[in-house]
Amino acid sequence: MKPLVLAVLNIVLLLAMPAAALGQQSLISDPEIYEKKHFQEQCKAVEFADGFVTRQDINNDGLIDAVVNEGLLTCDGQKGPQCNDDGCTYNFYLQVAEGGYFMIATAQIYGYDFVQRFGNMVLAMKMHPRFCDRTEGDPCIVTARVRGTKFVTISKK
Repeated sequence: MKPLVLAVLNIVLLLAMPAAALGQQSLISDPEIYEKKHFQEQCKAVEFADGFVTRQDINNDGLIDAVVNEGLLTCDGQKGPQCNDDGCTYNFYLQVAEGGYFMIATAQIYGYDFVQRFGNMVLAMKMHPRFCDRTEGDPCIVTARVRGTKFVTISKK
């Protein structure tokens, strides 16, 4: 009886695995090419300023990741078309050892600094004051570290 139960369980797992794999994000070869192609399809005329893509290791794994600042593109004459009072859209991509990248996060921010805290590099993101439970004043600084494939908030001020 035990071997039959194990066989049925193995079949169920094999059938469930492809469904789980479909839920995972596909790897892209290069975020810069991917993002530029997207906007070239969306806009009749598009320009990308220097700094549209920044390449740096954002998760402390030694691989060079990519950050895309959509505020540094001009689409049909409009600079940063998705920028608003909350800032501009930034897309954060992690590189994997097997080759390729995947998007870890999208954030609407004013900008960020990459700083060292307690021996690790962290992102200090400048955000709208409401993210620090304020209605006005200086931008909120949300400090986050990338652990694995997640942003972990360290502090807000």
